[in-house]
Amino acid sequence: MFSVAEATARVLATAAPLPAEQVPLTEAAGRILRADLTADRDFPPFARVTMDGIALAHAAFAVGLRTFPLEATQFAGEAPHSLRDPQAAVEIMTGAVLPPGTDTVVRYEDLTIRSPTAGSRIATLNPGLVLTCGQAVHRQGADRQAGDVLLPIGTRLSPAALAVAATIGSASVSVTRRARVAVVGTGDEAIPFTENPLPHQIRRSNGLMLQALVQQAGATADVFHLPDDADQLRQALPALLKGYDVVVLSGGVSKGRADLLPTVLREAGAEEIFHEVAQRPGKPLWFGQYPGGAVVFGLPGNPVSSFVSAVRYVRPWLRAASGQAPAPSEGAVLTEAVTFAPPLTYFLPVRLVSGPNGQLLATPQRDGGSGDLALLLTADGFLELPAARSAFAPGAVLPLLRG
Repeated sequence: MFSVAEATARVLATAAPLPAEQVPLTEAAGRILRADLTADRDFPPFARVTMDGIALAHAAFAVGLRTFPLEATQFAGEAPHSLRDPQAAVEIMTGAVLPPGTDTVVRYEDLTIRSPTAGSRIATLNPGLVLTCGQAVHRQGADRQAGDVLLPIGTRLSPAALAVAATIGSASVSVTRRARVAVVGTGDEAIPFTENPLPHQIRRSNGLMLQALVQQAGATADVFHLPDDADQLRQALPALLKGYDVVVLSGGVSKGRADLLPTVLREAGAEEIFHEVAQRPGKPLWFGQYPGGAVVFGLPGNPVSSFVSAVRYVRPWLRAASGQAPAPSEGAVLTEAVTFAPPLTYFLPVRLVSGPNGQLLATPQRDGGSGDLALLLTADGFLELPAARSAFAPGAVLPLLRG
């Protein structure tokens, strides 16, 4: 039986990068870049005015001038108006190019504008105003320069990243192809969730849960359900193993007479990498790979076991195969004493709140076992309690696995 760390290493060792594809930027939200995006020009591309007001030469202010005739009015998006008279000014709007011959902007609140004669306008600075040369001007190239890498390979295209890509004219981008996942529920006791169960039946929920989880991780997912019948499993599984990048099975991997999947998977040609992990919930986890085809996660059928195992192993595999770096590690402070005697890694369900000092506090939740599906509604995540210890005191900082 493998430890959680050993199982994780073996899972991630199979996560070769998926192929890249070119997609329109308008369809790239959430995708993972496979080629650097660089600045095609400086950021900002010109000296940009950051306040509405007037643009003038600071040298004129320095020699005592406080009144400036306005030569023109310039809006954002217009070609710049060059200052002809160094003792005059240009009325200017936020976002406009700083007019040649000027270097400083005075906001409207710090001046008055009057029209002494028809067609003429004069700006007078408020008494006592102090001006700094270059104020209210965002200098060209102050943020980034042409040729700088703005979005490196492995970047997830967030809304802000999309805006940057648009700014540099990336109409299409190279991204990792989405992983194709087959989610397969098993069990004769589970009926479609659209139907009314008999007293001895349950509605199917794991498939929908796992489909949503892998979709949140950026993959596509099709859901299937197979009965606890060896012949039907033998007939259905080979096409899934050959046609998908990942097959996620829920149920049928433990030690019972109806747990047929380990045997059928081996018969189908899938190579077992491990079966059983020293953890709770999720100990019966099966993992393997079909040569030239899918990696296979055989998750236990109990919903909490299935969920925790998918978060702990399937989601990191999808992240690695997409070209992303591992997710940053995160910890939380345990608020209550916990004792767990078996020599297993225990994923403790917790509710998370922010403490007075900014620490993330984790309070254990009532745990009805791996079949307690409603537990997932109150647990924000799971603290990973290491197998080497049995007692955990309040204040202990432990690894956090978010749901």
